[in-house]
Amino acid sequence: MEEKKKQTTTTIPPARETQKPAKPMSQITLLILLLSLLSSSSSASSSSSSNPLIKPPPLPILPIPSAPQLQWQLGRMALFLHFGPNTFTDSEWGTGHADPYVFNPSHFDATQWVRVAKESGFSRVILTAKHHDGFCLWPSEYTNYSVRSSPWRNGSGDVVAELAEAARDAGIGFGLYLSPWDRHEVSYGKTLEYNEFYIGQMTELLTRYGDIKEVWLDGAKGEGEKNMEYFFDSWFSLIHQLQPGAVIFSDAGPDTRWIGDEAGVAGSTCWSLFNRSAVKIGDIDPQYSREGDRLGYEWVPAECDVSIRPGWFWHPSEVPKSARTLLDIYYKSIGRNCLLLLNVPPNSSGLISAEDIQVLQEFSELRRSIFSDNLAINALVGASSTRGGINNSRFNPKNVFKESIYTYWAPKENQTHWVLYLNLQQILSFNVLQVQEPIHVGQRIIEFHLEILNEDGQWEKVTNGTTVGYQRLLQFPTIKSQHLRFVVDKSRADPLISYFGIYMDQFSILSNISDTSPSTYFNGTQVLQQITYNHSQIASL
Repeated sequence: MEEKKKQTTTTIPPARETQKPAKPMSQITLLILLLSLLSSSSSASSSSSSNPLIKPPPLPILPIPSAPQLQWQLGRMALFLHFGPNTFTDSEWGTGHADPYVFNPSHFDATQWVRVAKESGFSRVILTAKHHDGFCLWPSEYTNYSVRSSPWRNGSGDVVAELAEAARDAGIGFGLYLSPWDRHEVSYGKTLEYNEFYIGQMTELLTRYGDIKEVWLDGAKGEGEKNMEYFFDSWFSLIHQLQPGAVIFSDAGPDTRWIGDEAGVAGSTCWSLFNRSAVKIGDIDPQYSREGDRLGYEWVPAECDVSIRPGWFWHPSEVPKSARTLLDIYYKSIGRNCLLLLNVPPNSSGLISAEDIQVLQEFSELRRSIFSDNLAINALVGASSTRGGINNSRFNPKNVFKESIYTYWAPKENQTHWVLYLNLQQILSFNVLQVQEPIHVGQRIIEFHLEILNEDGQWEKVTNGTTVGYQRLLQFPTIKSQHLRFVVDKSRADPLISYFGIYMDQFSILSNISDTSPSTYFNGTQVLQQITYNHSQIASL
């Protein structure tokens, strides 16, 4: 991951805490730890001596992601770019009747958009090639309502082409949003005629501009608008035919789904498993979309869309969210097995505004400050069991510190007790847990919890959660310990862990503390402490 850097030693800044020697563990606790590790070692030795052949990897548990879906998930964040006549008319949903002459960005620079995206850690950009007003940011041959009729570049400009080239040169992915709802096109409302028109425009976009990594669709339509049936299945088939490497986003996939809100917040339980037949584009069950389906038979991971500003298009009166607010959204999207699609709308000059860039820079610095220092990286690690034995490096628990989903810890088969033991080798303070699964072989973990060895030599639960998936981030009140246990309580199949990290977040603000509540739900996760947090006020707004 971009936010993590390997270090040969683990250090804690002096300002973070004052070190003190750990209290010795009780003899009983020490004996339990030694027995668990020796048990793994002895079973490994007998296994390796009787069978010198390597153990094959565990069987994937279906469904599993396609190659484009996997690439999409590994990208973690994408930048949405809403740009068009609305940018110049101070509108959100254009009527489709704005004069094309209003579109005239004086300092348009697609390379600046891409540079901002890449420097801020975004893996791809997605452009509103056509929004609901029907104005096309490329010279479509199917309508005159496009950049061809504007004064920009004397009518010879092509926003899509310039952005596609800039993204290609920078080595980041390029995606497009072509709004199904078109308030300008006269054929809209005539089902067959408009679907042919839409496919014609989609074909232009997917055959002229190189590799497209994502096609973004929605079911947005205002009340009282013309009745219109969209031939989504035909559209999906054409897109996969013309751009087989692209993922298609909509309320119901087929490749990635809407989370059900425009706040960038996923459910604290979030499966990539889903049943597309249970959802209709434009008419969804928000809870089902947020959480996914543990029994789902299709792989349709969730995408969290949110704008850095109150609106989706740039408005001179609006200001961006704070970096700490974006960090809160990060925990609730990427930290809940989703991709974060953050809209950063260019202004009327054709540039991303300086105040938005400043927030993105601060957001990047917050992530770097927290996630570049995995406090567990130098820990001594053991496990309740290891597939093929403890000496099998292919599934060794040490793999949880390697930054790849293709290396992971796997337990011995047919177990019901799955634990990772960590000795940090010194007492450290931390308040964030990171866990990742190797999702190329399926999403497995249903429930888990984290324990620390407290000053009395007793194991104490700190936090627990449900799904993990590609990545899970959990926040909890700051604690100190040297010894940890990560326990998988329930899993669809043998649980596999590809990464484990603990971090110190000194920036998120915990508020509304009460000493009277018997339990708490913090950031959507139960924290087993005698205090209460309001999960909606984690970061300053």
